[in-house]
Order: sequence, then C-alpha cells, then structure tokens
Amino acid sequence: QVDLVESGGGLVQAGGSLRLSCAASGVIFSINPMGWYRQAPGKEREYVAVTRSSGNTIYAESVKGRFSISRDNNKNTAYLQMNSLKPEDTAVYYCRVTLQGSSYWGQGTQVTVSS
Repeated sequence: QVDLVESGGGLVQAGGSLRLSCAASGVIFSINPMGWYRQAPGKEREYVAVTRSSGNTIYAESVKGRFSISRDNNKNTAYLQMNSLKPEDTAVYYCRVTLQGSSYWGQGTQVTVSS
C-alpha cells in the first residue's frame, strides 16, 4: 500500500519561503517518477515540478528559479523548497508518485501567501 503524507504548508508573506515535505511509504521515491502539483480555488490542478524516472526534473514556468525539488533517500521523503513566494502561489499543494502505471496522491497541504 502506497501512502503519501505532505506537511509544511502554512501562511507566509509575499517574498517569504516555505519547505514542503512528502513522506512516502510503500514506494521508493528514488526510483519512481514523482512530482508536486497544486490547485488554487476555482482552478484545475496543475503541475509545479516533476522528477522523471530518468532523474530529470522539470519545473512549471511560473515557479522556475524560485522552487526546487530535493529528496532524502534515507528518509524516503521528497521536499519542495519554495522561495520568493507570491500571492498567486496560494493553493493546496499535493505530491504524487507513479508506481507501475498507477498514480498515488497525498492529502495535500495548504499554502497561503499574503500580499
């Protein structure tokens, strides 16, 4: 059974930083594609950053240069470091992992950026 638990969201002022965590069980992050997504109120869920099985990471244009993915393989935990946050970054952030053709999602963590 795959289980993903996000944490680290909260309220931050514009220009601030947050680091989100996604702890996984039942799947190994280091060898499976995973990514971070977000969904703002009234909008569709969109990708923020995705690490492919090749190890390459791609970032959405809106976050490029401000956000970065990292992993702690010993803890089987992925992180999303978010810097220079903007009000338009406000959303529920989700991590997702693909295992044997199936996608698994965490429950999400709220990020709110005040102006």
